[in-house]
Amino acid sequence: MAKVIFYEKPGCKGGTRQKVLLTAAGHEVVPQSLLSEPWTADRLRSFFGDRPVAEWFNRSSPRVKSGEVIPEKLDADTALSLMLQDPLLIRRPLLEVGDRREVGFEVDKIDAWIGLQPVDESFREMAENLMGKDLQACAGGNHDHHHEGGCKGHEQKKTSCSH
Repeated sequence: MAKVIFYEKPGCKGGTRQKVLLTAAGHEVVPQSLLSEPWTADRLRSFFGDRPVAEWFNRSSPRVKSGEVIPEKLDADTALSLMLQDPLLIRRPLLEVGDRREVGFEVDKIDAWIGLQPVDESFREMAENLMGKDLQACAGGNHDHHHEGGCKGHEQKKTSCSH
C-alpha cells in the first residue's frame, strides 16, 4: 500500500470521495491544502507530466468559467505564473506517491499506478460504486472537466470543484 500525498481544496466533496476510494484500497492518504501550499513553478510543473497545458487547469475555476483565463491560449510559463498567483486555477487533486506525481483523478490510471481495489470485502460494494462513476465530473450538472463545470453546492466527482 502507498502513502499518497493528496493536494486538494479543503472541504470539496469530490476530493472526499476520491480519498475514501484510496483509503478503501489500503492506502495512507495525507491530505494537504492545495491553496496554502508554498508552490514553486518547478514543483507545480512536475505534477503535469507531458499533458497539454490546457489539461493543467481546473475548468470550474471562476476565472476559467468567465473566460478571463483561456487555458488553450497559454504557454507553460504563463500558465504556471497564473496558477502560482491563483491556486484555484490548478486542476485537482495533485497526487504524490514516492517520486511520482500526477494531476486529476483518472480511476484507470490510478488503479494501474497504485491500485484501487478494496482491501476488505466490506468496502467492495462502496468501492465498485465509486469506481463506476466518473470521479472527475460534477454530480451537479454533467460537466466535463475539459470544458466547463463547477460544483457549487453539489457533490463533485471530477477534479473541477471550484468552491
